[in-house]
Amino acid sequence: MIEAFKSSPVLLLFVVSAIGYWIGNIPIRGAKLGVAAVLFAGLAVGAVDPGLAVPDIIIVLGLSMFVYTIGLSSGPSFFSTFRAQGLRNFAFIIVMLGLSALITIGMYFLFDLDAATAAGLLAGSSTNTASLAGLLDLIQLSQPAELQEAMSNAAVVGYSLSYPMGVLGVMFAINIMQKWLNIDYKQEAAQQAGDLFTSENITRKTIVITNPEMERKTIRAIFQHFQHRLVFGRMQRSGIDELPNMDTRLQLGDRLVLVGNAKTIDEAIVLLGRADVKELSYDRSSYDVRRLFVSNPNIAGEKIASLNLTEKFSTIITRVQRGDVDLLASGNTVLELGDRVLLVARRTDFDELKKLFGNSYEALNHINLLSFGSDMALGLLLGMVTFTLPGGVSFNLGFAGGPLIVALILGALRRTGPIVWTLPFGANLVLRQLGLILLLASIGIRSGHTFLNTILAGGGGWLFLAGTIIATGTAFITLWLGYRWLRIPFGLLTGMVATQPAILEHALHQAGNKLPTLGYTLILPIVLITKILFVQLLFAFLS
Repeated sequence: MIEAFKSSPVLLLFVVSAIGYWIGNIPIRGAKLGVAAVLFAGLAVGAVDPGLAVPDIIIVLGLSMFVYTIGLSSGPSFFSTFRAQGLRNFAFIIVMLGLSALITIGMYFLFDLDAATAAGLLAGSSTNTASLAGLLDLIQLSQPAELQEAMSNAAVVGYSLSYPMGVLGVMFAINIMQKWLNIDYKQEAAQQAGDLFTSENITRKTIVITNPEMERKTIRAIFQHFQHRLVFGRMQRSGIDELPNMDTRLQLGDRLVLVGNAKTIDEAIVLLGRADVKELSYDRSSYDVRRLFVSNPNIAGEKIASLNLTEKFSTIITRVQRGDVDLLASGNTVLELGDRVLLVARRTDFDELKKLFGNSYEALNHINLLSFGSDMALGLLLGMVTFTLPGGVSFNLGFAGGPLIVALILGALRRTGPIVWTLPFGANLVLRQLGLILLLASIGIRSGHTFLNTILAGGGGWLFLAGTIIATGTAFITLWLGYRWLRIPFGLLTGMVATQPAILEHALHQAGNKLPTLGYTLILPIVLITKILFVQLLFAFLS
C-alpha cells in the first residue's frame, strides 16, 4: 500500500483527507477538531515513510483558494466594521496579537529555538493555518535551497505541537475567566439587545394603529425613529389589502405587519397602538409570500433600493437569508448571489419577479471563471511583490497574503460594471473547504516524518509547553483587558479570541446566545491578515 501511495500522490491525498475528515467529526468532550484533523491525519501517514509526498503545487493551490474565499466573503464586514467600531477594537486586537508575538520571542530565547520553529509556534498557538502557509511560502522565497526543506519541516512541527493547546488552552481560559469575572451571559445579552441582534431572531407581528398621535405620520418617520431596525410588510385599510411605501401616512384603524426582532416590535407596539390577535400574514387571498433565490448576476452587488421594485411591482422585500442567517431587509441591503429574499407581492407578479431575481438553484453552482481567475491572478501577482520595512526587514505577502488582500478589496466592491467579483455563498464554502483540506493534508504528509523524529528525540514536550504558554497567556490577558479596561461584552470577547471553529462552538455553548458569533465575524478579517503578517515578520526578525 505504501508503494501505491508513493506512485499516486493523488490517491494518498484523498485517503488522508477522508480519514482526517472522519476523525474531525468525532466529538471529544463536547468539541470537535473539524477540518483541522486532516493535518494530524497527514502527519500520522507521513510519519510512516519519508518517501510519501504531495507535489508543492497542491499546497499553493489549496492555500490560495482558502484565503481567497475567506477574503471575498469577509470584505464587506471588514471595512464596515472598521468604520462602525472605529479604531478601538482594531487597535486592541492588534496589540493583543503583538503581545502574543512578544511571548513567542520569550519562548525563542527560553527554549533556545530556531526562527522557523518559533514562527510555527506562533501560527499554531493561534490556530491560524493561513499564517503557517504564508510562513512556508516565505521560507521558499527567502531562504537558500539547501535550507528550505529543513526550515519548512521545523515550522510545521512547531505549528503541529502548539495547535492542540491553541484550541484547548483558549477554551480553558474562557471557562476560568467567566467564573472569575462572574459573567452573567443572560443579563449581558439583554443589555446588548438591539443592533447586535438585527440579523437574528427576526419575527413578525400584526398591529392596529390606535395612537392618535401617530395619525398622518409617514412610514418613513417611523422607520427612521427605529433606526432602520423595523420593516413594514402588508397593510390593511378599511378591509382592503395593500402594500405601504415610505410615503404612506398612517390612519387610525390601519392593520400593519411589522418585521424585526422581538424587542423592537414590542417598542413599536407601545408607540403605534396594540397587537392584533389575527395575523394579517395568514391571509394570502390577494398577496402571497415567497422566498426567491438571487441567481441573476445583473442584480448581484446592487442595493435593494436601486432595483426600484415599487415602481415596477406591488412588492416588498422584508428579509434576506444569507447562509443560515436572516437579515432584516432595507433599501441599503446589498444583494449577493445565493441570497434568498422573502417577498410579499401580488400572485400575478411572481412570474416577473422570478425572472428578475433568477431563482435558479442550478445557476448558483456555476463559477464565473473570468472574475475568479482574474482575482486569483491579481492576488498571486501582489504576493510576489517584496516590501521593505525600516531597518532592512523585507517580506512578501506570498500566496496567502496577496490573494487575501485582493479578495478583501474586491469583496467589498462586490461588482465593477458587469463583472461580479463575489461568488455564490454555497460555491464559496465549497472552494474554501476544498482549499483547506488540500492544504492541511499536503503539509501534514510532507512533514510527518520530521514530526515523528522530533517527538522521539525528546524535544516535543518543550515545544508543547511553549505553545501552551503562548495560547493561554494571550487568551487570559485579552479577556481580562477587553472586559475590565475596554468594557467589551464578555460574550463578544469570547468570539474575538475564538481563533478556531471548535473554540467558537464552545463559546456559543457557554454564552447561550450568538454574541460570540458576532465577535468572531467582526474580527476575523483583521485577525487573519495581522497573523499572516506577524508570523512572517517574526521569522524575518529572528532569522
